[in-house]
Amino acid sequence: MGFNFSYLKNDIPAGIIVFLVAVPLCLGIALASGAPLFSGIIAGMVGGIVVGAISGSKLGVSGPAAGLAVIVADAIRQLGTNAEGDFSMEIGFPLFLSAVVIGGIVQILLAFLRAGIIGYYFPNSVIKGMLAAIGIIIFLKQIPHALGHDIIPDGFESFFQKDGENTFSEIWVAMGDINPAAVIISVISISILILWEQRFIKKIRLFQIIQGPLIVVVIGIIMSNFFNTTEAFTLAKDEMVNLPIASEEGGFTKLFTTPDWSRVFSSKIIITGITIAIVASLETLLCVEATDKIDPEKSITPTNRELIAQGVGNVFSGLIGGLPITQVIVRSSANIQSGGKTKVSAVFHGVLIFVSVMFAPQVMNMIPLSSLAAILFLVGYKLAKPSLFRQMSALGWEQFLPFIITIVGIVFTDLLVGIGIGLAVALFLILRKNFITPFNFRKEKEAGLIEIKLSENVTFLNKAGILQALNAVPANSKVLIDGTASEYIHPDVIEIIEDYSINAKTRNIELEVRMPDLIDKSGKDKIKLFKKKVRSSDFKEDSYFKTVFNS
Repeated sequence: MGFNFSYLKNDIPAGIIVFLVAVPLCLGIALASGAPLFSGIIAGMVGGIVVGAISGSKLGVSGPAAGLAVIVADAIRQLGTNAEGDFSMEIGFPLFLSAVVIGGIVQILLAFLRAGIIGYYFPNSVIKGMLAAIGIIIFLKQIPHALGHDIIPDGFESFFQKDGENTFSEIWVAMGDINPAAVIISVISISILILWEQRFIKKIRLFQIIQGPLIVVVIGIIMSNFFNTTEAFTLAKDEMVNLPIASEEGGFTKLFTTPDWSRVFSSKIIITGITIAIVASLETLLCVEATDKIDPEKSITPTNRELIAQGVGNVFSGLIGGLPITQVIVRSSANIQSGGKTKVSAVFHGVLIFVSVMFAPQVMNMIPLSSLAAILFLVGYKLAKPSLFRQMSALGWEQFLPFIITIVGIVFTDLLVGIGIGLAVALFLILRKNFITPFNFRKEKEAGLIEIKLSENVTFLNKAGILQALNAVPANSKVLIDGTASEYIHPDVIEIIEDYSINAKTRNIELEVRMPDLIDKSGKDKIKLFKKKVRSSDFKEDSYFKTVFNS
């Protein structure tokens, strides 16, 4: 998928908004990962420029992901600790970068093994639950910033934070640390964004080009500068965007780090690289699926190409000192909600990160986090609209239960754990449905016939259900077991029917069994095995066989 420059009026404003959202998240994820802050900025640049250029996703945006923060922090700590137990970031981080490069190479190999299809095996209820949960988390995590609580973004996608607080306790702490200036900026910013969503505003051509979030950022800078002239309403440094500024000695290039290859073939580094590849690929594929679902044009991203793009991005990021990269739903959803149309917006946001840290970090550091909080409030609301909950509820509890459990799991743990819980519930419900409905049970009053019609695939999981149904048949009945529509019947189920054919005689049950020609993988004809075990003289054959047992 090449570049399409016909939507620059949409992609440029969207790229600016994604850039404003991405910068504090890049810094926060680096902090949560125990890595140098600039490593998060590097990953953001590479995720935008390199991955964005190669990817086949129109609207997906990549960068450092909070889902990998624990893995990154643990790996840096282990690799940088010597036999005496002393830790050195100067040793651990360069060694970790070599593992990031290995992880990227493994992702490229996974793409050539066609592993990109894995994401399509996740149920829609879980994917929609993931989107709603991310929306709720975005909303909750921004409340402290909107109140002016002096914290650095940390543990964005995790319930438990590095400072000992959690998503909800941090809000409670923030309630006791309110800065009126931040609250005023937040309220005005939210009001502007709500106004920009109104139909009469959208009809004005000028406001179609100038997006609401961009106005919010500009007004936020003006207001923060005004408030900083007063003592009572001053915004603290931690309430502002905080980009690293290159010192004169060494300049901008001093902020980059190269990998240490001295232990590249050690088991720790190889295992770390493979772990990064697997977790990053899974998170990317889930985000690809989710992004495609909220894309207004419902585009389909080529997943194997996405794995190649992510792999190349991780190789490049590791080589110059960046964190591991995945496609990130927060940035992707912000891109879509801001009106992005093509991959130009993702690449442009990466270019902006590069330009801002190289040429204008002081200007970027004038943006209050309360302005960004207002933008993210809107993004979070659109991902977790009340209408989505009503829609999922209307589909029935088998869809709603995995949806709601995925939300609860992600909000109270983290992204990957929550998805795992939701997937487990969805699979349980599928197995349960398969367990209780392997057949249709019908009784014809006039003929006095009880018909048990087997489904297309009858597995060993259906044994108990079929056995219970057969045992419930009263004595002196007429029973038809019809398996003519079945493509597969597990041998255990056939054995149950065989045993029941013998037991039926003792209860004066007239039994008729109809089966298709079932050939298993070994080439054995299961019908012949069935005939051999019962009495071949009882069978009459045409397209299926039929046997009647009379007491």
